[in-house]
Amino acid sequence: MKYHFFLLLLFISVFGYSQKSKIDFKSIEKSLTNKQSPYTYEKLIFKYKGYPRSLDSIEAQYLYYGRNFRDGKVSTNDDDFKQLAESFKNQNFDDCIKQGKALYDKDPTNLDVLLILLRAYDQKKDGSNFTHHLSQFRLLADAIKNSGDGKSEKTAYAVNSVGDEYILLNMLNIGQDYTRGSKSSKDGMYDIWEKDDNKIYIKVLYLDL
Repeated sequence: MKYHFFLLLLFISVFGYSQKSKIDFKSIEKSLTNKQSPYTYEKLIFKYKGYPRSLDSIEAQYLYYGRNFRDGKVSTNDDDFKQLAESFKNQNFDDCIKQGKALYDKDPTNLDVLLILLRAYDQKKDGSNFTHHLSQFRLLADAIKNSGDGKSEKTAYAVNSVGDEYILLNMLNIGQDYTRGSKSSKDGMYDIWEKDDNKIYIKVLYLDL
């Protein structure tokens, strides 16, 4: 599978039509540990790992943004992630998949880990695992897309990390011809990407501080 086709698959998800829905972070935090809630983390992650296409947009939202309230998240600054990235850079795809699966088990909704796994499975021509993780990636990418329209601070796209922001920027085709300005808020940082009269607002969340 060619890389440009791989990117096209991601674009189809991002620019597909779906309903915008306001994010209630307090409700998400409470529901993830409430055994009576339909949005308990264990229920959502079971469906996500087994059959991600079975999750609806609200469940995807709870799963993606619920990551902020989980322990044991994988950071791109972690040594394990740096080793994963190095394995991919050196085209050691077998090691890359082994390391990526270990990090996926720890942090299954980490888009950086998913993206590297996707690229590695693509290189290995492993269509089954590629398709499964692509469904997961699309689900989480749609949750970001549905968080806003990026036209103002109030309707900014909301992302969990800077890494997720750059994944979103790539899918929105926002490149080096845009300039970035930043503005802090009590629960995150607004990045304003600007080109001519076009502005895109993205909020990087700091909910776990």
